[in-house]
Amino acid sequence: MNDALRSLLDLLALERIEQDIFRGESRASVVPRVFGGQVAAQALVAAGRTVPADRSPSSRLRSNRGGPIPHSLHAYFLRPGDPGAPIVYTVDRIRDGRSFTTRRVVAVQHGQPIFHLSASFQEAEEGLEHQEPMPPAPDPLELPTAAEMLPRHAERFLAPGVAERLLEARAAIDLRYVDEPPYVTVGEPREPRSQVWFRTQGKLDDTGEIPRPLLDICLVTYVSDMTLLDSILLAHGRGGWAVGDVVGASLDHAMWFHRPLHADEWLLYDQESPTAQGGRGLGKGRIFTAEGQLAVSVIQEGVIRVPRV
Repeated sequence: MNDALRSLLDLLALERIEQDIFRGESRASVVPRVFGGQVAAQALVAAGRTVPADRSPSSRLRSNRGGPIPHSLHAYFLRPGDPGAPIVYTVDRIRDGRSFTTRRVVAVQHGQPIFHLSASFQEAEEGLEHQEPMPPAPDPLELPTAAEMLPRHAERFLAPGVAERLLEARAAIDLRYVDEPPYVTVGEPREPRSQVWFRTQGKLDDTGEIPRPLLDICLVTYVSDMTLLDSILLAHGRGGWAVGDVVGASLDHAMWFHRPLHADEWLLYDQESPTAQGGRGLGKGRIFTAEGQLAVSVIQEGVIRVPRV
C-alpha cells in the first residue's frame, strides 16, 4: 500500500462528532473544488456507519468483521466544495424495515448544502440471477500506466503542471485506459465508448476503521466519478477541462451494487454516452470483476459546455 492510498483511506475514515453527524477533511484537487467522488464516498461511509451490520445484499459480501453493504445510491452535486474546509455530513435515518434500510445524507460547508445522497441497504437474501456478459478487453497489465501515459502528452494540457497534478490526484488508484483517453485524440470524434481497468495501489486489509465490504464499495464509488463523462468528450473530439476545450461538472450520480467485488483487484469500467444536449451529457457505466461478474451499474449526468470565445 503506497502513501497516497493510506492518505485516501484516512480521508474516508470520518470523525464522528455526534450520533449521526460526521466530519470529513478534503484535499487539494486538480480543479479548484472538492472532487465529487470524494464527497460521494465520504457520504456513503457516513450512511454506512449508522446501519445495522446485517444489511448486506448477499451473504457472500460479508467479511469476518461483517458490516453494512449498500445496494444502491442516488446523489446530487449541489454546489462546488471548498477543498480548504472540512465537510459536515448529517445522516437522517429514513427507514429501518425488515429487509431494507434507507439513509439520507446531506454534506454541508460554510452553512450551505453542497451534496445530497440517498442510499439503501439490504439484508442478505437469495433470488433469481442473470447478467449481461462482460465485453472484451485486453489484459490490464498490457496497458500503459498513468505515470507512463500522462507525461507523454503534457504539452496538450492547458497549463504547465497539469499532468503532475493529475498524477498526484490519482496516485492511490492504478487506472489504465484501454484506448486512448480524450486528451490524446482532440479534434478526432470517436464512438462514445470508453473502457478503463482500475484497482487500488496496493492490497487492502481488514484492520481499518471501515469494515472491508463497505470500504470496497466506497472506494469504487470514489473511482466511479473519475472517467464516466469521457465518452461524451470522445463523441465530439473534445479533450476535457485539462485541455481547455470544455468546462464541466457532475450534476447527479446513481449506482447499483449487484455482486461482490474487491477494490484492490482489477475491475473493468465499461462506459458509454447515449446522449448529450442542452449543455448536459449522460454517461452510463458497468463495472465488471476480472472473472466477468457484473458488479456495479452507474449513471451520471454532467454539465458539458464549450467555452465562449
